[in-house]
Amino acid sequence: MFQERQEPLLYMKKTTKNIKFINQQNPNSQFDFIRLEELFSRKDLDHSPEDLHRVEFYIILFIEEGQGYHTIDFTDFKCSKGTLITVRKDQLHKFFKSKNLKGSLLLFTDDFLVSYLEDMEAQKTMLLFNELLVAPKLQLVDADFQNVYQVIKRIKEEYLDVGDQHSLSIVRSELHILITNLFRIKAKSEKIDFDRKYLKEFISLQQLIEENVIKTSRVKDYSAMMGVSSKTLNTITKSIVHKSAKEFIDEICTKQIKRLLINTELSIKEIAYQSGFIETTNFYKYFRRQTHTTPEQFRATH
Repeated sequence: MFQERQEPLLYMKKTTKNIKFINQQNPNSQFDFIRLEELFSRKDLDHSPEDLHRVEFYIILFIEEGQGYHTIDFTDFKCSKGTLITVRKDQLHKFFKSKNLKGSLLLFTDDFLVSYLEDMEAQKTMLLFNELLVAPKLQLVDADFQNVYQVIKRIKEEYLDVGDQHSLSIVRSELHILITNLFRIKAKSEKIDFDRKYLKEFISLQQLIEENVIKTSRVKDYSAMMGVSSKTLNTITKSIVHKSAKEFIDEICTKQIKRLLINTELSIKEIAYQSGFIETTNFYKYFRRQTHTTPEQFRATH
């Protein structure tokens, strides 16, 4: 089904904007704070927040007032007071303009926070943004809302109001406190054990698949990359996401295909090739089996 090849994607006729982390007000900072209600009036943006765009950094969106929506990849999330949404690096997302929606955006690179943490803490931090393990949306109850609100308020004041040579270090510490609090809330509400067996191996496998899925979908290839047997690979995926290794590979492959369908104007034949398929007919069969719809129907719907 898949063609084994090493060359990169050839071209894109039209792609969703890739947004790099550029802080024009503070070029030396790998962190930024933006009021959500001010986002649409900013003149320094090179893209429309209302169009799908791929970010090369991490985002925490915290809603303080109003109601609206936010899209991540292929899902629209309803937002209201107490909604907290995490966006992972390289995900597609877009904002919906709403007159009554107020909140905070915390934007930062992985270097800003992770490079200053111990390996275990860094891994836990990144897990918070992994949509395969935890839901991107968290709805806070009143007590948790006040706790999170106060931490974000301190970050805002330190970053925007104080802004001296010590501020970024303090912001980094407060951001770590915020993420740790969110871990506690998510672990309790979603009954997640972030210390469970095979989690580290699962994260490594996920990264390998995301980097190589257009080259191969074979379980034995990823077993070789991981240096474990196919049986162990199945044990890892079933332990964490309750799916076989093949099912997990297919899930990531399908997500990549969906992104190409939404993210480009490539023909279906071109997307089939970009996704590693030799025959377009096999591509159709694969996509229909995974999604119960055709590539054209999925593209039209989104």
